[in-house]
Amino acid sequence: MAILIDDPLWPAHGRLWAHLVTDTDLAELHAFAAANGIPARGFDLDHYDVPEDAHARLVAAGAQHVSGHELVRRLIASGLRVRARDRH
Repeated sequence: MAILIDDPLWPAHGRLWAHLVTDTDLAELHAFAAANGIPARGFDLDHYDVPEDAHARLVAAGAQHVSGHELVRRLIASGLRVRARDRH
């Protein structure tokens, strides 16, 4: 299993956000997020939105820092990616 996190580049609500994903199992992603204080409301079908101030803490807890391109590539390869057109 790998928990992946990209750079916090996405602005919203007055701060920057990163994405936290798994390349194998959503249950393990949810467990990692919960264990590291990321609220369930941050989950968006295939990833968690995490604030910039949590980035270093999540990497220290074991999330692998990757580029946004690598994160998407591995999420697609895992079969867990939810495409924009499939979101409601």
